[in-house]
Amino acid sequence: MLRDDLYKDEAYAKAAYHDEEHGQAVRKTIFRVTMLLTAITIIEVMIGAFVKQYVGGVQEGYWSAVKWLFIGLTLVKAAYIILKFMHLGDENRDFRYMLLIPYLIFIVYLAAVLLIEGASVGRTLFGS
Repeated sequence: MLRDDLYKDEAYAKAAYHDEEHGQAVRKTIFRVTMLLTAITIIEVMIGAFVKQYVGGVQEGYWSAVKWLFIGLTLVKAAYIILKFMHLGDENRDFRYMLLIPYLIFIVYLAAVLLIEGASVGRTLFGS
């Protein structure tokens, strides 16, 4: 049900109107965000499809670097989604850093604990 009092107000009608230039700018931003996130996802999928995991020897450090690359790319995607879709990018620079940096530090800490402890459990269980 439509409310008549909202549509009789001219200020409301003007605020609801967007010209074509504004619409093109919004569509361009959405396209740019979609292409960037798609490109990062394609890079992640290609790495996951073509990089093989080697157990033991020199290749173990290589696989660890691949895991950190996945974590880094995922953090870039998460930060970009927060900045664009949650409109944090429109905020003051200091406010953005105040919100993002503690979360990024916490996520990197959790990822480090996961990788380090997971590697030590794997060595203990399989006798490596």
